[in-house]
Amino acid sequence: MEKWFITMKKADFDRIGAKYHISPMLARLIRNRDIIGDDAVDFYLNGTIADLYDGMLMQDMDRAVEILAEKIRDEKRIRVIGDYDADGVNATYIIQKGLSELGADVDTDIPDRIKDGYGLNIELIERALDDGIDTLITCDNGIAAADEIAYGKENGLTIIVTDHHQVPYIETDGEKEYILPAADAVVDPHRKDCGYPFKGLCGAAVAYKLVEALFNVMQRDPEDVDYLMENVAIATVCDVMDLIGENRIFVKQGLEMLRCTRNYGLKALIECTGVVPDRLNAYDIGFVIGPCINASGRLDTAKRALELLNVDNWKDAVLMAEELKALNDTRKDMTEKGVEEASLLIESTSLKDDRVLVVYLPDCHESIAGIIAGRIREKYYRPTIILTRTEDGVKGSGRSTDVYDMYEELSKCRELFTRFGGHRKAAGVSLKEENVDRFRKKINEICCLTEEDLQKKVKIDMRLPFQYITEDFIKELELLEPLGNGNKKPLFAEKNVKVIRAEIKGQHQNVLRCRLQNEDGIGIDAVYFGDAQECRRVIQENETMSFAYFPQINEYKGRRTIQLKIENYR
Repeated sequence: MEKWFITMKKADFDRIGAKYHISPMLARLIRNRDIIGDDAVDFYLNGTIADLYDGMLMQDMDRAVEILAEKIRDEKRIRVIGDYDADGVNATYIIQKGLSELGADVDTDIPDRIKDGYGLNIELIERALDDGIDTLITCDNGIAAADEIAYGKENGLTIIVTDHHQVPYIETDGEKEYILPAADAVVDPHRKDCGYPFKGLCGAAVAYKLVEALFNVMQRDPEDVDYLMENVAIATVCDVMDLIGENRIFVKQGLEMLRCTRNYGLKALIECTGVVPDRLNAYDIGFVIGPCINASGRLDTAKRALELLNVDNWKDAVLMAEELKALNDTRKDMTEKGVEEASLLIESTSLKDDRVLVVYLPDCHESIAGIIAGRIREKYYRPTIILTRTEDGVKGSGRSTDVYDMYEELSKCRELFTRFGGHRKAAGVSLKEENVDRFRKKINEICCLTEEDLQKKVKIDMRLPFQYITEDFIKELELLEPLGNGNKKPLFAEKNVKVIRAEIKGQHQNVLRCRLQNEDGIGIDAVYFGDAQECRRVIQENETMSFAYFPQINEYKGRRTIQLKIENYR
């Protein structure tokens, strides 16, 4: 059951509109996103690269760049070790590219999701030692690898950690003792002693800050690496970071760069997935481009995605891009089967009564557990952890709701895990098979979610009668972009709407096209994507209903019309 509510935040919308040359309606939408005060509104609408914070404000950044500058001058061998997702791959590319341009002897390594698991491990360190590496830089991982880093240090490696995940801790009598790895430098905005103003960066953004600071220290123009913001944009969206503060600037600027990117691999991927470069937006990154990059790490090796970013000719770029797209198509099919299996298990067992869903799918490919967890969370609006059987026991990925701190709650079950890590919205765990049921019971026993917490909330920005929807207003809504996590697409609503016509369309019968009419007799076309059969069952012709929607322009055969994209109905 959904709970609808209209956001009623107050401000002088006429004054804000007049000052920033926007409509009072857009001013209201910005206030609804908790943008308060003239400085914040100006940053939201007009923030540029010049407004980004100095990376040297991060704890240990000075030590990291000092070490790297010396290693580059001494021609020491440096290896960048990233993660196998889009954030890790782009972070690896950013550091590798930046160091290469500074003349460093640098190469990369990325763990295999299945063989190596997440993050730095002994095998990766042994490989570095065998290859004569002097210095390791981790990106998008490392903060939780205290034992592995200690081993590397014992064997003479210089190690720099760059990460954005929460710092592990041990809690005793309500007191948290944070465990930092004993690396030569640990750069992570989540360090309690880090005074960096913005904590919400992804791993690639932290990597970018490192490269930018290093260019400054080595007396090179940091603007020479501005182009790497397109990689930060991809990573930020794919890692589902909040599109606020610095992230908003990174993604806004990165999207502009991506639309005319000179990177052969990214250009080929944009082309082969059918994205129109001039219209490329955050949605395209999150649901089209990003999944292809992630697919290599899920079903093959993330090194293929890194090769795509590094490819130096168009012919190979096209071939690599098509291979990644094919891998992602396979991943989509596997995901659909996994979601069906998980849903069936929930509906047919006592799992449906749990407030935290812990679903064990032994035969599910471990690489897609997180995607399935996300889909199940959306369906049942409950924190969800999907577990799978592996050679080393059971592994799982979790996705959380807005009101549940998954990392915090998993920390209370740490004795059941052989390994775990993550942050508020997502986490990964490893455990022995005999602990699966114990884990499910304990995570639910300690769960404090209320019935209201488990009710999906539809947050509507404002009631918007159809007569106020114009092409100019739809165009003005583009000022809110990039839209995504933390800066949601605005949602409007109208009640007492009569359904004049409703027809199921589309090759897969997953589109419902409607004609709606409000109380004032204003008619408008609308479209719903998803379970069109269920939607059609509820939406009956000549019935009066309420709709939550987003207005858009539909272009067909040169004809432009206004239509509503239905998001919710009742």
